[in-house]
Amino acid sequence: MQSIIRVAGRRLARPTRVAGRTFLSAAPATCTPMGRLAGQRTLLVARNSAACMHTTVSMRSNAAASSATESDLGDMIPMERIRNVGIIAHVDHGKTTLVDCLLKQSGALSGATMQESRVMDSNTLEKERGITILSKVTSLMYKDHRINIVDTPGHADFGGEVERILSMVDSVVLVVDASEGPMAQTKFVLTKALARGIHPLVVLNKIDRPTSRPDEVDSELLELFLALGATDEQTSYDMLYASAKEGWCTRDLGQVTAYTDAMARGEKADGSMVPLLEAILDRVPAPRAQRDDVPFTMLVTQLEANPYLGKCASGRISSGTVSVGDRIRVLAPGSGDVIEDGKVTKLFLRSGVQQIEMARAGAGDLVSISGVP
Repeated sequence: MQSIIRVAGRRLARPTRVAGRTFLSAAPATCTPMGRLAGQRTLLVARNSAACMHTTVSMRSNAAASSATESDLGDMIPMERIRNVGIIAHVDHGKTTLVDCLLKQSGALSGATMQESRVMDSNTLEKERGITILSKVTSLMYKDHRINIVDTPGHADFGGEVERILSMVDSVVLVVDASEGPMAQTKFVLTKALARGIHPLVVLNKIDRPTSRPDEVDSELLELFLALGATDEQTSYDMLYASAKEGWCTRDLGQVTAYTDAMARGEKADGSMVPLLEAILDRVPAPRAQRDDVPFTMLVTQLEANPYLGKCASGRISSGTVSVGDRIRVLAPGSGDVIEDGKVTKLFLRSGVQQIEMARAGAGDLVSISGVP
């Protein structure tokens, strides 16, 4: 492994990053029953890296899928303008606050939700405990790109949620407290991300605290990456410094000093989350998949019970396209046996905390589908 020279904790030489992706392989044949959801009968799901998921395929002909024109696409945008990223961290290192800040500054939140904190922690238990329990997907638009963000739990008891969402994203933002440094759950989530070949972005959060120690934490992180067997490309992670609570992020430690000095004088720091959004566009690869002349397939990583729509399946579309009204099938992983037939009644994504209906979606999109029996 190429050596990395440091002076006062800063890198002087870094390995060259090369493009790399990990694609989900065929699901194994072993299956396990999943508990009933909102009175529905038990479903069969695959066990794949501790994540439970279905495979859903479209029954439309390939000819119908390939005949669509650009005007038919509705909310579907080209894959090169999509970024799928997960936010992972130890508990209470500021993941959900960071997502809040991104949503507010991008305009994805409006009205009363602008005044709320931790809007992604939406269920009663999460609000009561002040922690994230379930992974949640949201999206925002930035420079004509759709950035799909998956907020994940940081508590060790809900680590399975983190494993499940890694099949949905192409990169992760690893959030680390600039005072505490990497903790036990930091190691767990990072291990899972590195094993999938993901190249993380690193954000040192709470950098404005007097107890922050960015150089030491940076060195601790590099040692953790190396101990976990990270490749040269994975150890050349981008480092950003942020105060999600105050709403700013920067790549420059000198700028951190300017921001904290302004805050000490009672002034508002003249910063934003734009450096993080730019890093996501630059460093997170666009999805690699095929939309034309292939059947629709989707890996379902989450099931929800909607009081109006019934069961909703959420996940990442792996190939092809799907439209409202299409006939779909739920297949048993490995064997391909048909478990259930259904019809897409609603197709939507989440922007901020709102559900946005879509006419059509394609490979690379993170969507929810209703109509699965």
